Amino acid sequence: MKVGFRVLWLLLLFLAMAGCGKKSDKVSEGSSQNESAQSKKELTASDILGNPDYPGVSFGGYRHADHDIEPTLEELKDDMKILHAAGIRVVRTYKVHFPHASNVLKAISELKAEDENFEMYVMLGAWIDCKNAWTEKEPDHNVESEANKPQIEEAVRLVNQYPDIVKILAVGNESMVKWAEAYYVQPGVILKWVNYLQELKTSGGLPGDLWITSSDNFASWGGGGTEYHVEDLTKLYQAVDYVSIHTYPFLDTHYNPEFWGIQADEETLSDEEKIEAAMQRAKEFAISEYDSVRAYMRSLGVDKPIHIGETGWSTVSDDFFGADGTMAADEFKEALYHRLMKEWSREAGVSLFYFEAFDEPWKDQNSADGSENHFGLFTVDGQAKYALWGKVDKGAFKGLKRNGNAVTKTFNGDREALMKSVLLPPMKK
Repeated sequence: MKVGFRVLWLLLLFLAMAGCGKKSDKVSEGSSQNESAQSKKELTASDILGNPDYPGVSFGGYRHADHDIEPTLEELKDDMKILHAAGIRVVRTYKVHFPHASNVLKAISELKAEDENFEMYVMLGAWIDCKNAWTEKEPDHNVESEANKPQIEEAVRLVNQYPDIVKILAVGNESMVKWAEAYYVQPGVILKWVNYLQELKTSGGLPGDLWITSSDNFASWGGGGTEYHVEDLTKLYQAVDYVSIHTYPFLDTHYNPEFWGIQADEETLSDEEKIEAAMQRAKEFAISEYDSVRAYMRSLGVDKPIHIGETGWSTVSDDFFGADGTMAADEFKEALYHRLMKEWSREAGVSLFYFEAFDEPWKDQNSADGSENHFGLFTVDGQAKYALWGKVDKGAFKGLKRNGNAVTKTFNGDREALMKSVLLPPMKK
């Protein structure tokens, strides 16, 4: 009996220890799952902005000169697949008053459901106008349009519908810059809506980690003339979560060309070296505008992150920037600018939303070859411009199509043919 009891006791002890081992295994498995969940945690704007692993691009999916022809959901999914393959992880888009913005978000949501490795976030913008904008009446820049409130309301709705995708909300696009004579508003209008959105965050009407900004020309943020240095701009700096600026050396080759052209001491360089030197100065010009905004912000005693909401380079022009103008527009220069700005932004810890993903033929209704229609890294039919030829070589876009066309190189990949289209900047006088 004693021996039998001892055997029974040892057996029970063994079973108890085995049970503890299983419980320990479960705890370990749970810890592993928690670590995995943490590694896949939902990112916020603060995680994304300034992170070189999350490059951004400005995106519009419009494929026709007729802007009323909206891209379909399937077309937008094709675009998102191409951009994802190109390494883009954040798209900046407006047009909440059209089906475009909501369909972009739906396309991303469906792609995420289809593929757990698909990752894309959105900087969503609400367009802001002044009273009488885009009408025959004289614009009243001191009063806002009645259309602004529905824009903001729709933007809020979309953010709340897709909180896992929309991480940034921008009030206005170049809405304060005074050369936008058809529609610009005073900073107080932007401030009003930024404050409204920040209050919604506080009250739970918007995700608390959503970042609010306004995306505008560097001059509008005080980096230009003193006419922008008003009290409401100071308050706007204090209200936004970060500052989003636009800089366009391409446009300034015509409007403010002090940096543009071939210097006298560069005459002995090869044509490619001359262009590279000119594009280096274009990059430095963009950085100087960034620095001017930062200097003004700090003069106000404000310290907020500053990122670039738009910058880019057109590849075709029959207007100010082509053969009869500054000779700035071609794919070789775009590729140089794209590379130089990406390198700088990575080193500086600055996010850059390159303008833009695809050519959009509706932007210049007067001419198919107008420069506004050709800022894309891809053509309308999905050909990768010179800046992205390397990604085509690596097979990044294998099996992907736009408008039924496989993603191939422009100029049939013939660099010599491409270089024949390149314009040499004029000698600087």
